[in-house]
Amino acid sequence: MTSHPGIFPTFFLSGFECSTFLWKDRRRRNLVAETRHDSHAMEDYRILHDLGIAVAREGIPWPLVDRQGRLDFSSLDALINAMNANKMIPIWDLCHYGYPDDLDPFGPAFTERFAAYCRAAAQYVVPRVRGPHFFTPINEITFFSFCGGEWGWVAPYRNSREDRMRLRVALCRAAIAGANAIREVDPEARMVHMDPLVHVVAPRDRPDLIEAARHETCVDTFLAWDMLCGREHPELGGSPEILDIVGANNYSFGQMEYREHGPHAALAPDDDRIVPLCEMLDPVWQRYRRPMIIGETSGMGAGRADWLCDVMEESLAAVERGMDLQGICLFPAVDMPDWHTGAWLHNGLCDLVEEDGDLRRVPDPAYVAELRRWQKELNRVTALDEDPFSDPVELQDVVDAAHRLNKQPDRDWCRE
Repeated sequence: MTSHPGIFPTFFLSGFECSTFLWKDRRRRNLVAETRHDSHAMEDYRILHDLGIAVAREGIPWPLVDRQGRLDFSSLDALINAMNANKMIPIWDLCHYGYPDDLDPFGPAFTERFAAYCRAAAQYVVPRVRGPHFFTPINEITFFSFCGGEWGWVAPYRNSREDRMRLRVALCRAAIAGANAIREVDPEARMVHMDPLVHVVAPRDRPDLIEAARHETCVDTFLAWDMLCGREHPELGGSPEILDIVGANNYSFGQMEYREHGPHAALAPDDDRIVPLCEMLDPVWQRYRRPMIIGETSGMGAGRADWLCDVMEESLAAVERGMDLQGICLFPAVDMPDWHTGAWLHNGLCDLVEEDGDLRRVPDPAYVAELRRWQKELNRVTALDEDPFSDPVELQDVVDAAHRLNKQPDRDWCRE
């Protein structure tokens, strides 16, 4: 693990909320426009550059570039120009909960159109941004299958556990076809498959739900990744090369108390049933033995700096255990609205402040200070080198930082 450079030029990554789903009100949402990232791309990428972050998750809005099979990627040009000006490598999200209006994800045309779109997207972006090239064919397949297949939040608006499972299989089939299509264009392209880390417990007064909660934690959490790597439904064509890099998303609300209907309830911060991040990462590593990143993570409001500290201590504990953890994505780079209420979440590296009809980017000082502290701990500068890709962060630096931290007696590693 420590004998070669990391996959990414910087250990810290970031990204921009890029959902384009049809929401419960049947209206198309475009979070890139809602956060004004489309008009502030140069500024947004300059912020990441100055923070020493060289990799960012960025979306290609499938339902907006694909009009009944006619593809127009020109809307990406401003984003690409901003990336190149700021020496940024994108991880392209090709389906971030949204798909074209005329498609049914349960039909065969969905997979065919998605593969054609992925091929064309790769043909467009690969020559325009420097490599290596990273793609997430379909973001958070498991969560997408819940919110579109069981909860009815987004299209296709289904409301059963059977449809949740059917949707997950359909999305995995399309993601595998998309990955193969991308590699027809760039055989060296890397795939990063994001899904949430989840820990579900039964209510204290419902021992009859212990097995159901355990199933969601130990089986359901992994099912999409299992299909992508070929462990489940091998007829879909999954393989370890398709799974490639595992993106495990970590949020406080990923630790939940089981509910028989609708979304589960997030555990309170002081709940003694919460398990450390290191313990949640370990079964992912043991199951797949693939390179991993924390694909998304962030605290909220004044808790952002403390959240980053906790995530870093747990991540270094994971590295110390031998897990191939390649990076942490601080997501989002700029604030995003709550899908349900529209209120700003205050979970980004920068808050968004409404001013003169626009959204001003205001970095969170405590969050930024904590990021810089950890960059120094990892022997990484706090702004990008002249050419950050010429000397990518060595995994040995991460391991050395783990050893340094482990020698400090006040650190409670993995809370063991």
